[in-house]
Amino acid sequence: MTRRIDAATLKKMIKDGKELALLDVREDGQFGEGHLLLTVPAPYSMLEARLDTLLPRRDVRTVLVDDGDGVAERAAARMAAVGFTDVTILDGGVGAWAKAGYVIFKGVNVPSKAFGEVVEHAAHTPSVSADELNAMFEKGEDLVVVDGRTPEEYKRMSIPNGISVPNAELVYRIHDIAPSPDTTVVVNCAGRTRSIIGAQTLRNAGIPNKVVALRAGTMGWRLAGFELDHGASRKYPEVSAKGMTEAKARAEAMAKTFGVRKVGLGAIDRWRKETDRTLYVLDVRSAEEYAAGHLPGALHAPGGQLVQGTDNWVATRGARVALTDDTEIRAITAAHWLVQMGWDVHVLEGGIGKAATEKGTPARRVLGIDEIAVDEVAPAELATALRDGTAVAVDVDLSGHYGERRLPGAYWGIRPRLDRLVPKLPKGKRIVLYSEHETRARLAAPDLRALTDAPVAVLKGGREAWTKAGLPTEASPGVPPDAERIDFLFFVHDRHQGNEAAMREYLSWEEQLPQQVEADGDAAFKVVKV
Repeated sequence: MTRRIDAATLKKMIKDGKELALLDVREDGQFGEGHLLLTVPAPYSMLEARLDTLLPRRDVRTVLVDDGDGVAERAAARMAAVGFTDVTILDGGVGAWAKAGYVIFKGVNVPSKAFGEVVEHAAHTPSVSADELNAMFEKGEDLVVVDGRTPEEYKRMSIPNGISVPNAELVYRIHDIAPSPDTTVVVNCAGRTRSIIGAQTLRNAGIPNKVVALRAGTMGWRLAGFELDHGASRKYPEVSAKGMTEAKARAEAMAKTFGVRKVGLGAIDRWRKETDRTLYVLDVRSAEEYAAGHLPGALHAPGGQLVQGTDNWVATRGARVALTDDTEIRAITAAHWLVQMGWDVHVLEGGIGKAATEKGTPARRVLGIDEIAVDEVAPAELATALRDGTAVAVDVDLSGHYGERRLPGAYWGIRPRLDRLVPKLPKGKRIVLYSEHETRARLAAPDLRALTDAPVAVLKGGREAWTKAGLPTEASPGVPPDAERIDFLFFVHDRHQGNEAAMREYLSWEEQLPQQVEADGDAAFKVVKV
């Protein structure tokens, strides 16, 4: 039986200085509505698909958190089955943590976003409002707007005249974007934190330009009544020789000021062989550069996003983190923030060079999936069985995908709550699970088999194969109802759909994070003032 601990014991573990992974195994919507500050989302519906990269060391001390509803027990059993040996459950889950008087946080990537807010308070990062930026445009001031988000986010919506320059690229490329020291640099994101981090990055680098963050980002621009661009493709230029020289000098100064340590390939190779310490090796360049060649075994973690959402890649507190790129510049840019967030981070000295022998983007490894024996049903066979009434289809993919295009008559279920679905299914029929690419369906099959005597199978090739075969799908507006969509966080989503009330709520949420972090006491932030 899996060990259990109470909230007070876990609070002590967080501060004991030893490696610790805190995984929240609830679904994304549940996690986003309230969680512990340092828990990393690892929803049970896709648990085995996240474990390999989140927890590279199988014997790392791990604590699972749920709603006290038994999901953590099932997750612990699956983790044991795929080789994890030190798994404990927080007794009573999130509710017990709150009952003990500890802070509960709403939202996603909270440690990183809270850190951005703390930086603004500590560094007094200057900013301008949307009205002020618009006035600067109208006056024809010498300025450039750089968007520190991902290229995909930028393309979806952006400030007019803005250029896509993800935050980790800023020090590397700003000298070619704004070669004159008289040019004001305005950094924006969708809300607050990446604007703040991007602007403060350039200030930390000591560039001579005036640098400001756009307060409230694209949301603030929209709330002020201004129009956003959609589908823009403006992008940073290639780095010139002069720009490279300047960027290297700035990055080197940052490394010294902020205590960024460098290591060689030999050290990284030795660390990889150690069995008592976790190591994350991350490549912080663009997706295209990573695919063209990277250090074998390194994961792609674009530097701006790594700072913005560290918990997407690193789950073990106290682990080593090694950042790689080709020039050190982008690795130092990301590392100088991770150091201040409390991570033990190092930069590969001299860049990857000829060691970039692995190409492409590795396929995600789903632990234990090959050992799950389950019957497969081809799309045409399932279509016939559905017409004949001998089978029932169950969609275990994201609720939003189900609502957009489900198989005719299909039910929707989610892995942690299949026990609620089984009583609703017609008796005497074969149950065929499906998801877009099979993975979710295969992972859910053993859970379903434990709940019913009916034969269970999966749709071969998933919904993708069904669609390619020209078979029909149908929409199901309002189904499942919002109350059942535990995989979807409305709080984050609605602000991107033009919901102004949701925008204001989100911006207010970001601004109050420093007070929550201070009350919680578990963050290890140490902002260096320059």
